[in-house]
Amino acid sequence: MSKFFRFQEYKALFYRILLAFLFYSIARLGFFLYNYKLLKVDSVSEYILLAYHGLVFDTTAILYVNGLFILLSILPFWINTSKKYQIFLFWIYFLFNAIAYATNFIDYIYYRFTYARTTIAILDIAKNETNKGSLFSRFIVDYWHVYVLFFILLFLWIYLYKKVKVENLPININKIKYFLYSVIGLLIIATLAIGGIRGDFKKSTRPINMIDANRYVTKPQHADIVLNTPFALIRTMKTNSFKKINLVSEEQINNAIQPIKQYKNNPLTKPNIVVIITESMGREYLGSFNKNYAIPDYKSYTPFIDSLAQQSLIFTNAFANGSKSIHGMSSVIAGIPSFRDAFTSSPYPKQKIQSLVSTLQELGYDTSFFHGAANGSMGFLGFGNILGFDHYYGRTEFNNDKEFDGSWGIWDEPFMQFMKQELDKKKTPFFSTIFTVSSHEPFIPPAKYKDTFPKGTIPMHTVVGYTDFAFKKFFESARKQPWFNNTIFIITADHCNQTYYPFYNQIVNRSAVPILIYKPNSNLKGVNTDFAQQIDIYPTILDMIGYQKPFRSWGRSLVGDKKIPPFVCNFNGGQYQFMQGNYICTFDGKDIVGIYDKTDLGLERNLIGKVKNQEIEKIEISAKAFIQDYMRRIIDKKLTAN
Repeated sequence: MSKFFRFQEYKALFYRILLAFLFYSIARLGFFLYNYKLLKVDSVSEYILLAYHGLVFDTTAILYVNGLFILLSILPFWINTSKKYQIFLFWIYFLFNAIAYATNFIDYIYYRFTYARTTIAILDIAKNETNKGSLFSRFIVDYWHVYVLFFILLFLWIYLYKKVKVENLPININKIKYFLYSVIGLLIIATLAIGGIRGDFKKSTRPINMIDANRYVTKPQHADIVLNTPFALIRTMKTNSFKKINLVSEEQINNAIQPIKQYKNNPLTKPNIVVIITESMGREYLGSFNKNYAIPDYKSYTPFIDSLAQQSLIFTNAFANGSKSIHGMSSVIAGIPSFRDAFTSSPYPKQKIQSLVSTLQELGYDTSFFHGAANGSMGFLGFGNILGFDHYYGRTEFNNDKEFDGSWGIWDEPFMQFMKQELDKKKTPFFSTIFTVSSHEPFIPPAKYKDTFPKGTIPMHTVVGYTDFAFKKFFESARKQPWFNNTIFIITADHCNQTYYPFYNQIVNRSAVPILIYKPNSNLKGVNTDFAQQIDIYPTILDMIGYQKPFRSWGRSLVGDKKIPPFVCNFNGGQYQFMQGNYICTFDGKDIVGIYDKTDLGLERNLIGKVKNQEIEKIEISAKAFIQDYMRRIIDKKLTAN
């Protein structure tokens, strides 16, 4: 019976994969010992904890690298146990593992120059070197001990691999039973492998990325102990669209974008700041943001936000700077948009980043981030640690899964009340961001509100109504607190979701989001129809509170910047999209490929070759200037004003 179940083969497979974990752990220890002065681990127990967290990232790397080996080991072939097939598996195993394992040893030395795990970006660096051969030769001579260590460990790995052998099956085995049991084993192992590659089986989390290592650490450099180099290379393999370009001068960049800002429009004050990034809450759903658009049979699903908008400054022509939740976080809080690839999933997020977190901390603000999903979901905890938030509050801190929605996280209403209770405890001034979760598929509100909100015309409308209700309850309870009247509230969204009206299905409007600024008992009211974007929120807040120092920002203050005309830069259909003045410009990274009238929201009538004027020329320069400076600063790690 054990022959049918292939117990000896599965035992051998488990042993061989376990060996990979052992040698990855040894490589991690070697990486630490070679770089311990830079990594600054305070105790053996601290290192053990970091290594333990690293097992998640080792699992992903090992399963990727050994995917073919695992598949060939479990396919229902009757020759699997033959000597020749086992030799074949041996070579497959060590061909892939030796190459991947060797990359760990690069960082034994290279880390001291880059202070980060090696990513796929190394290929861009290497291809620009004309003396690759001499550099490699010198590396072998200078760091011979690293090579020796690698080969010693590899030979030890081979020795241990051969310790467990697979016996050949008898010729007269029942092949039908063998096949059926093999299929069952294949399905079970494949399911486990998928979970291991993703990092877990939770629906609320996306596959783990490099930035997720930061969720386990308090010192940024410790993320490099948690990570391994094969993982870093694999996860950045298709995310390095970050390339330097040189199309305009520094003077043109400063005139068009002015990436280093300094505002002195207001005296320094220290109001509390609460930024609400609403999951998937496209501008389409909010009636107060659609009064200027002639949309037939339009209906709003946000009665509370519409009433709050009457006491607020709202921007009805605002757009997201990315298409995913993590894009919204980096755009709003750090003013860093994402284009073809997410900045946070690129090889470059682990660097010093000037943001609302760092600038407000300079002024003595307590900083916190709230997200009701599993801690670490969407990469928020990892990126939050890079930005330096003082506190992170997630599903763990909420600590009551009776309010879990069964899919993503804690329902918005109780979680926003939890945030309010935590803010009540804080000393002022504080800066707090909440990222909501409920306005998302599967588009189901809590059972007790099953028939409370309008069904609307698409499933999204019901949960938009629920989240709007959660806002109402939050503001009602917060309004009773002493900190409320001295607080600036900003409401926006990460990106859009389901659309119903054709107006919002046009290419440009697929990224249309609201931006609302509310300050109780102030004159900050009205409707602004100028172009606005998520990355404008960061400089707007600093301008409003009178932050006097220079800071890095590609956005502009929505309430006081007179030098840079309103604009939006985002990414659609494989092209950069730059909107300013009367035109929309599309740019492929090298050339301007489209010019459209700002009313042509479907980008259907390309004016290139038909219309040319001074305004268009300026917009073309601005588009190139934005992307050129964006790429240069990210790659050169210059995301601060210094």
